[in-house]
Amino acid sequence: MKLTGPFKQIVTLAHLPLRGKISDDQLEIVENGGIITDNGKIVDIGTFETLLSAIEKNATPCAIEFIEDEQICLPAFTDSHTHICFGGNRAKDFAMRNAGKTYLEIAESGGGIWSSVQHTRNASEDELLATLLERIQFLLNLGITTIEIKSGYGLDVENELKMLRAIKKAQTKTPATLVPTCLSAHLKPKDFYGTNREYLDFIVNEILPKVKEENLANRVDIFIEKSAFQPEESKEFLLKAKDLGFEITVHADQFTPGSSRIAVEVGAKSADHLEATIDEDIAFIAHSDTVATALPGASLGLGEKFTPARKILDAGGILAIASDWNPGSAPMGNLITQCAVLATYQKLSTAEVLAGITFRAAFALGLEDRGKLEKGMKADFVTFATDDFQNILYHQGSLKASHTFINGQKI
Repeated sequence: MKLTGPFKQIVTLAHLPLRGKISDDQLEIVENGGIITDNGKIVDIGTFETLLSAIEKNATPCAIEFIEDEQICLPAFTDSHTHICFGGNRAKDFAMRNAGKTYLEIAESGGGIWSSVQHTRNASEDELLATLLERIQFLLNLGITTIEIKSGYGLDVENELKMLRAIKKAQTKTPATLVPTCLSAHLKPKDFYGTNREYLDFIVNEILPKVKEENLANRVDIFIEKSAFQPEESKEFLLKAKDLGFEITVHADQFTPGSSRIAVEVGAKSADHLEATIDEDIAFIAHSDTVATALPGASLGLGEKFTPARKILDAGGILAIASDWNPGSAPMGNLITQCAVLATYQKLSTAEVLAGITFRAAFALGLEDRGKLEKGMKADFVTFATDDFQNILYHQGSLKASHTFINGQKI
C-alpha cells in the first residue's frame, strides 16, 4: 500500500454523469489531497494529513511518496481514437491541401490514404513497432495512459496482421493500456479487383478469422463515406463482424450525414467524427448508449467544421474527445491542445472536456474501471505543476504533464 501526495488539488471527477452536460461547479476538488493505492487500485482519497494521521494511528504498513513541489492531480487521460501505427509521412499532403488542392488532386499526385498504405506495407513489423513505441511515449508524456490504436494502412491479410501484431508486441513493451482495433475497412485498396461488397466479404472471411485466432483485436471499425464504403454495405459488414464476436465502432458523418444512425442501429460502442451530423441525428445518437466521439484534430488538419459537441451534450449524449492522430488529416497528436480549441469553439466547460478524455472516453472502449479517482478504480493519474487545474486548458497544451502514474506507480 502507498500514500502519494500532498497535491495542491485532486480533481477526482467522482460522481459525474456518464451522459449530458456538466458544469464546473459539479467537480469534486480535494485541496491538499493524497491518494492511497494498493495492487494498482485506489484505496482511498482525502486530505493528505487526514490519510497520513490514520495510517500512523493504525500503524498500517504503507509506503509514502511525497510530492515536494506544487502539483495538481487528475485521472489519467484516454485517447479513444488513434491511427498511430503507420509508415511514412504525408507533410506534402498538408502543404498541398493548404495551397488549395482538392482531395482528388492530392490522391492523383500520389498522396492520400493510399500513400500511407504503400509506406506501411513497405515497413517491416520491427520498423512499425519502433515508431509506434515513440508515439506511445509521446502520449504517455501528455498523461494519456489508455490508447486505442487502429490498423487500416495494410488493407490485405499480410499487412493488416503485421500492423496488429506490431500493436500486440508494443503492449509488452509499454505500461500503457493499448486497445487494438481492426480497420481493414478503411477503404477498398487499389489492388483489390472487385466491388466494395466483395472486399468487405474478403475482410469477414479472410482477415477477421485470423485476427480472432491470434487474439489481435476485439474491435472492428469501418469508414462510412462516399469516398469509402456506402451505408447499406457497411451495415451488413458490421452485423457480420458483430456475429463473429467483435465489438463495433464506426467512422461516421465526417463529410456527409447519415452513417451515425447506422452506428446506433448496430449497437456500436462509438460513432467517431460526426462533423457533418444533422440535428435529427444528434437527437438519435444522444438517446442511445453509442458514444459520440469528437475528433478536433481532423477538423484542424482539414480545415473542416468541428463536431457539434455542444448540441450533443445538450441533447443528453455521451461525448468523448480523441485525437485521431494519423499521418494525413490529423498529424498533431496533442490531445490537450485539440481539447482547448474544441472547447473554445463549442463552448464546453472544463468539466465536460475532462469527462470527454477520461471516463467517457474509456466507456467508448468498454473500460469502465478508469477515468475517475475514487475507491476501487484503476490507479492511473497525472499531475501538472500548477496551482489550479483550470490552467491546463487555459495554456492550450503548453503546460505539460509533470508525472504520469500507472497502477499507482510513477513511470
